[in-house]
Amino acid sequence: MLTDIKSMTLEELENFIVKNGFPKFRAKQIHGWLVKSVTNFDEMRNIPADLRNFLKTSCYISVATIEKKQVSRYDKTVKYLFSFADGECVEAVLMSYKHGYSICISTQIGCKMGCTFCATGKSGFSRNLVPSEMLSQIESAQKDMNIRISNIVLMGMGEPLDNFDNVVKFIRLVSSDDNLNIGMRHITLSTCGIVPKIYELANLKLRITLSVSLHAPNDEIRRRTMPIAKKYPMDELLQACRDYFKITGRRVTFEYSMISGVNDSNDAARELARKLDGMSCHVNLIPVNTVEGTGYKKSDINRQKAFINILADKNIMATVRRTLGSDIDAACGQLRRKHLKEGGK
Repeated sequence: MLTDIKSMTLEELENFIVKNGFPKFRAKQIHGWLVKSVTNFDEMRNIPADLRNFLKTSCYISVATIEKKQVSRYDKTVKYLFSFADGECVEAVLMSYKHGYSICISTQIGCKMGCTFCATGKSGFSRNLVPSEMLSQIESAQKDMNIRISNIVLMGMGEPLDNFDNVVKFIRLVSSDDNLNIGMRHITLSTCGIVPKIYELANLKLRITLSVSLHAPNDEIRRRTMPIAKKYPMDELLQACRDYFKITGRRVTFEYSMISGVNDSNDAARELARKLDGMSCHVNLIPVNTVEGTGYKKSDINRQKAFINILADKNIMATVRRTLGSDIDAACGQLRRKHLKEGGK
């Protein structure tokens, strides 16, 4: 088993180097090259040959290789299909805003959660990503586009809280001033609602934004679309969100995919407003993506406006998320499904 060197903190790398008989200062040199996104040890020009040879036989550098790339004709959103050393693939989406570039990355290959409106779960679950594979998605996009990414959204393939330890280590690595130095306030983690892990995350008091995929005003609708709701009822989930704010002081965002005829009625809006009354939160309304095999259709513009007006009347802050990359199926999971059908891993 080779050691995943890019998933190490600088301190861990120092201990590893010293333990194997090399001077401690070499760790900082190696770490500097890793942050520059080198893809092999021979690129580390100021590292002596004996150390480079040791690294080549004992470690590996995780790389996210671009298998496919799609660029929207409308808004220049870029969708990537990345592959790793074992041939498994994930998706990431790069978005351009006035404030800079944001990237939505994956945390797992596939997903176990089985939400009925999501393309990712329809391809099954393969494995968790390690921290270096999450970092590599960002590095590959930055290198490909010759840009600096300033915001990260953990909302691609997979459920981040189902890969808790790797995701937390990734957040600590990517936000470190000796790594990519993307501040935690610029990182959003999205979850379908694994309640115990929300409390575990809250107690770490990271300065990230928690985004909860709610998608329904009550348990009856939520259980039809999100199997996780059968394990964690909505009241229990919302209490965890209230407690998250109390512990961290960070406002929670609720994601609400608007599905025509399912969860977008005026009654649904009023019920949602009652459930969220008094919470420090923001509701992100999302016209549901068209995913083959679901039969779901997005709510029309009038329905979206009516829904948001009802929430506003009840003092619930809400916005309709701007749709980006509509011509390239920018919602994660769809490009990988096509790749699998074509014979990819």
